[in-house]
Amino acid sequence: MPVFREDDPLSVRLELESVPTGSPASVVARQLVQLLTDGELTPGSRLPSERLLAERLGVGRSAVREAIAALEILGIVQVRPGSGTYLRGGTSELLPTTLAWGLMLAADRTHELLEVRSSLECTAAVLAAEHATDDELDQLGHYLEQQAAHLDDPEAFIDADIRFHVQIARSARNEVLADLLQSMRSLLRVWVDRGVRTRESTEAAYEEHRRVLAAMRTRDRAATEAAMGSHMTTASARIRATEADAAGAVAD
Repeated sequence: MPVFREDDPLSVRLELESVPTGSPASVVARQLVQLLTDGELTPGSRLPSERLLAERLGVGRSAVREAIAALEILGIVQVRPGSGTYLRGGTSELLPTTLAWGLMLAADRTHELLEVRSSLECTAAVLAAEHATDDELDQLGHYLEQQAAHLDDPEAFIDADIRFHVQIARSARNEVLADLLQSMRSLLRVWVDRGVRTRESTEAAYEEHRRVLAAMRTRDRAATEAAMGSHMTTASARIRATEADAAGAVAD
């Protein structure tokens, strides 16, 4: 198993730039993510010790410790007590979580995230209308049926909702786009879940999805974009309303 040798830290080209004194753990985490995604490490590789990382980055060990803890939560690394910290997956698998970490630093900017997500979902739908096979369209129909069957079961409805959007992204035949959308969904998941907790909201979301699929089946790019755009507008409004309610509750 490849590891970093503390007496020879350059053996795996540990190219980390020092960060300003007092920088938060998030900055350290971004530096580590850069190291993990530059192709130098293979899955299972062990990272340098906290002491070595702190020395190379010019920060305290507590900042390194917090950064590693955050990366472990994101699933990028695995901490094995008494052994060290190890890279979980390959570079391609790290793309969604890498982006997620960068965006999570500004997670309060939900409005901007929703704008990006809306644009990406529309692009995915248009590409899927062009590239999806008949079997994939039928699979979307299956997820739509599951939504219809669980209008009074938010958890099951949300599961079918997510699968519906994931299938569209896959049918777009663009892995980068699919990864970006997965990151968006991960960041907004808590708000999406809260936004479809009533029969009224699940019925509205179902009808929006039905129109999207109907447009996709015609292979009409413009109609598909319009249908998904309309869905994103109302879905985003539901999320913003939920966010506002949560903020009000905190204020109270």
